[in-house]
Amino acid sequence: MLRILDARTGEPVPATPARRGLTRVEAHAGGLDLTALRVLLTADLLVRALELGGTPVWTMLTAPREQAELGTAATALSIRPFEDSRDVASGLGEAQVVHVRAATEEPPGAGVVVAVAPAGWDGSGEDVQGLLADPGALRLALLSVPRGEPAELDAGALEEAARTAAEWRTGVARWANQPSRPVPDEVRSRLRAAWEDDLDLPGVLAVLRDVANAPDLPDGARFETFLYADRLLALDLAGELGNPG
Repeated sequence: MLRILDARTGEPVPATPARRGLTRVEAHAGGLDLTALRVLLTADLLVRALELGGTPVWTMLTAPREQAELGTAATALSIRPFEDSRDVASGLGEAQVVHVRAATEEPPGAGVVVAVAPAGWDGSGEDVQGLLADPGALRLALLSVPRGEPAELDAGALEEAARTAAEWRTGVARWANQPSRPVPDEVRSRLRAAWEDDLDLPGVLAVLRDVANAPDLPDGARFETFLYADRLLALDLAGELGNPG
């Protein structure tokens, strides 16, 4: 069961209290900046993790300004669309409400609160739109930092993320040439234990690094493992399938 740290109490709580009960995930973002995108990314990951566990989810976005620009940037980052909270009545029978917001903001109304540490760019000559030139690298760079720690990105972090994503996509395309094998039970358990532990995405990425380098693991199992994890990560790890070379 997915458990997340409730910023109101400092205690871990189930992300959904009733099995398969409707959970509303509401992201709270200010204007278009890297912290707001990290909030939306966290909400997206929470939704994906809940859905992988069989929980129905209703997603909303509360943003006082630049909502259209936020939506465009979120789409580039493979964040699935949110409904506009201004257009939807609340309280439609959900069993749980989870608010995702920046750690520097005051908690919103009733419900569990997931706090997201700030994100910033430690470089020059780049705004958010510029950082979205390689959205896969930006997404991976943000996933690589624990949610409770500030994410101060720089050119080196983006370059490393771009290199890792490219290596993994190339690996997936190569492993696809071998007979498919199921995701090993031990690997599946490690992946789920990581993302069900307060959305520990660095932990998920560490499992994938181990799988990529495990000397005795069949390539077909690597292939299925990476595709399985990408249902959560949304890094387009199958993007090189079918490309020559």
